[in-house]
Amino acid sequence: METLNERPLVVIARQPIFDRQFDIYAYELLFRSASDQTSADLSSLSGDTATSRVINYAFLELGIERVIGNHTAFINLTRNFILNEDPLPTSQNRVIVEILEDIIVDDELLDGVRKLIKQGYTIALDDFIFHESLRPLVELASIIKVDILALDEAALREHVTILRKYDVKLLAEKVETREEFELCMELGFDFFQGFFFCRPDNIEDTPIPDNQLILVKLMQKLQEEDVEFEEIEQLISHDPGLTYKLLRLLNSAAIGMPRQINSIRQGLVILGLKAIKTWTSLIIMSELDSVPEELLDQALIRAKMGESLAPHYACSSESSFLVGLFSTIDAMLNQPMAIIVKSLPLADETKQALLHKQGELGQLLNDIELYERGLWSELENAKASLEIFSQSYINAAEWTIQTKDVV
Repeated sequence: METLNERPLVVIARQPIFDRQFDIYAYELLFRSASDQTSADLSSLSGDTATSRVINYAFLELGIERVIGNHTAFINLTRNFILNEDPLPTSQNRVIVEILEDIIVDDELLDGVRKLIKQGYTIALDDFIFHESLRPLVELASIIKVDILALDEAALREHVTILRKYDVKLLAEKVETREEFELCMELGFDFFQGFFFCRPDNIEDTPIPDNQLILVKLMQKLQEEDVEFEEIEQLISHDPGLTYKLLRLLNSAAIGMPRQINSIRQGLVILGLKAIKTWTSLIIMSELDSVPEELLDQALIRAKMGESLAPHYACSSESSFLVGLFSTIDAMLNQPMAIIVKSLPLADETKQALLHKQGELGQLLNDIELYERGLWSELENAKASLEIFSQSYINAAEWTIQTKDVV
C-alpha cells in the first residue's frame, strides 16, 4: 500500500488551447513527479507505476478542477499506460488523451487506443509529422496536433492538405507569433496552442480605443504616488459599476475578509490605500474590451503567485502582485510595454521588472513565466523550490477561478 511519504508531489502547469473564436477550448496539462528534474510531461517518468501515481494524485487527491475549472484537459499517456486495463481516474468528458509522436505503433497499441475510444475518450496525436506508419493512428484520432515550428510553410501546407482527407480536427501547436497564428487561421486550423496570445502586435502607432483610454487614465490616477485617500474614494465612488464590483470583490471568498465591507471608505480603512488601488486596477483590467479571457487569467495567476512568492525574493507582496497583474497589459492594450509603462506613474523597480526583467521583482516575474511555460529545468537558480512554485501555482489558479466569478 502506498504511504503518505511515497505519494508523489505533482508539479503542474496548464497551457491554453484556443478555438477559432479565440475562446478557450481546453488546457494541456504539463505535470510530473517532483523527483523528475528534466521534463514537463508524463513520458519522462521512470516506469508506468510512477505515471499512474502522478495521474491518480493529480485527479483524485489534488483535484484538477483547482487548476482548470470546468474545462477539458489534454494529457499525455505512455504506451504501457494506454495498454493498461485500468480506467483513467476521471470522466471521459474531462480528458482528451494525447499519444506522443515517438510511440511504437503496432496492433497491440491500436487495440489499446480502440479500447479508450470505446470507453468514450477522445484521442489526439501530439507533435505530429505525417508518415505512412502513422496512418492507422490517424484513422482513429479525432485531433491532430501539428508542431508548426518543425515544418516550413510549404511542408505545413502539404500536411494540412494530407490531413484534411481524414475526419480530424487540426490543432496548431507552438504558435509563438501573431503572424504564425494568422497563417494557421488561413490554413484552416481548428485549434491553436502557444504563447502568441500574450504578445501585442508590432504596431507602435495604433491608438488606444477611446473606451479603453478612459480606463487607462483611471489606472494612471490610481498609481500616482501622492494620490490622497479622499481622491481614491471619490474616484471610485463616482463610478457606480466600479463601486459595485469592488465591494462585491472585497466581500468575496477570494479576499476572505473576516467582516463585511459596506463602503469604499470602510475598505480603505481596513485594507489600506495600496490594497484598494491594486484591487481596483484588477477590476479595471477585467473591463477592457476585446481581450482574450486567458490574458486576464494569466495576469491574475502571475499576480497571486508574485504575492505568495515575494518573501523568497525579498520583495513587497504589493509590488509583486502589481507586477504580475500588469505583466500582460501590453497584449491587452495592443501597445508596446515601453509606451504603457511610460504613461503609468509606477515605481522605478516596477518599470524595470516589466520592461527588462531586472531587479528582484524582475527575477520573480521571469521565474513565474518560466514555471507557467513548463520550463522547470531552468528554475535551478530560483529563490524558491519547485515544490513551493507548484503549490503557489495551484493556489493562484484556484484563486483566479474564484476571483473571475466575482469581477
